[in-house]
Amino acid sequence: MGDNLEYNGYFGSVEYSSGDGVLHGKIIGTNDLIIYQGSSVQELKEAFEESVDGYLETCRELGKEPDKYFKGVFNVRTSAEIHRELSVMAEKKKMKLNELVNRAFDFLVKNEDKVLNQGTPK
Repeated sequence: MGDNLEYNGYFGSVEYSSGDGVLHGKIIGTNDLIIYQGSSVQELKEAFEESVDGYLETCRELGKEPDKYFKGVFNVRTSAEIHRELSVMAEKKKMKLNELVNRAFDFLVKNEDKVLNQGTPK
């Protein structure tokens, strides 16, 4: 089992509480906090799937959008040096900084495992 569960287009986290010996998690990317738990991997998967189904049914009954709304706008904080390097890189390529950063984001999304599992570049 990886670090996340997947069911019906939804993802859930997987955590372990050593204090009470229980696996638990929460559904990722929704407007509400939906948590689940189990004492085994199979119980956790079943609880996750039941939580997704129950949440979607409740949202249908309430006429509520279950998925978190994303505007596509957020602030990114970095060092002044990196900001400068990215700005210069974008200008050299005759691009807007926003376009350069979006291309980097696109690359990251398409190559998540390769990029995030190799450690921090030096």
